[in-house]
Amino acid sequence: MNELPGSYERRQHPFVSLIAARVREFIREPAAIFWVYVFPLIMVLALGLAFRDKPVGGFTVVVQAGAIAEHVRQVLTDDGRFRVSVCDEAESRRRMRTGRAELLIAPGADSPAGYDYYFDPTQANSVLARQLADAVLQRAADRRDAVTVRDHAATEPGGRYVDFLVPGLLGMGLLGGGLWGVGFAIVDLRLRKLLKRYLATPMKRSQFLLATMTSRLLFTIPEVLLVLLFSHWLFGVTSQGSYWAVGFLILLGTFEFCGIGLLVASRAQTIEAVSGIMNAVMLPMWIGSGIFFSPERFPESVQPLLAFLPLTPLIHALRSVMLESTSLVSLAPQLALIFAWGGISFALALRWFRWN
Repeated sequence: MNELPGSYERRQHPFVSLIAARVREFIREPAAIFWVYVFPLIMVLALGLAFRDKPVGGFTVVVQAGAIAEHVRQVLTDDGRFRVSVCDEAESRRRMRTGRAELLIAPGADSPAGYDYYFDPTQANSVLARQLADAVLQRAADRRDAVTVRDHAATEPGGRYVDFLVPGLLGMGLLGGGLWGVGFAIVDLRLRKLLKRYLATPMKRSQFLLATMTSRLLFTIPEVLLVLLFSHWLFGVTSQGSYWAVGFLILLGTFEFCGIGLLVASRAQTIEAVSGIMNAVMLPMWIGSGIFFSPERFPESVQPLLAFLPLTPLIHALRSVMLESTSLVSLAPQLALIFAWGGISFALALRWFRWN
């Protein structure tokens, strides 16, 4: 059948054709659909669980053991807006330093019946927890300001949010460097047909994989030093423990995530495949390993799973050394888990790796 002049042009108008082409390209790209539609829902679910009771309540308070401890715990617990625990002085201070408590209430130094509040004035939740807790305790004393209180700003190095954040950022950097710097790089070599050329050389797979991990370590050292020096220069962040211990943890973390990166790249044949696998591996750790907030915000039922993630023991160990001066011997369970992740991943990568 003969078409009328111009009918083809109307049916194939460039504007409509380009829109249709872009829609088809988007639909045929699973990674794009995931990041546009699925990833926001996962973030809403995960952060909703972590901060599920934090709009006006759900504040975490630690009470220093003493004569007032049981009374304070009972009053705040009955209010319903606080999660209260009673600990000795050392444990109470440790929880404040590591971000596991937003307010510390101690017996008053000036008055045995009074309270000393320790909180971070730079954190809104910490300030609000102090105000609400004081209002509840004063009301329990039958009149406003019936109890003498003193405020102590927790702004010294080691007790601020930035001190809590830096070890998490170091762990996140090692995670990204291991997976993108090793896994993605190997797949890129495979796509450019460069790995096939190595097959004609006497080089062994183990030599190639170890060299790839070692070269990544050379890039990791200046990266970590830059973060530590910059945070120290700008915010006064220091390590309460040995920098040699921090360095050992950085080396162990690099080994762990390079091993995982090698495993991810051992069989992947396309950029889309390796990108999808890496995102699936990294996403749970970004959310649940404690980079930006404590994993204890999640329900207790999922915390054992979060503790088993590769990044969680590394961040825990870094924070323990940098904030609490914990020895490496005391961190033996975390070190064993980190080494196991790296060693098993490397062994599997060595077994499954293919040049083409």
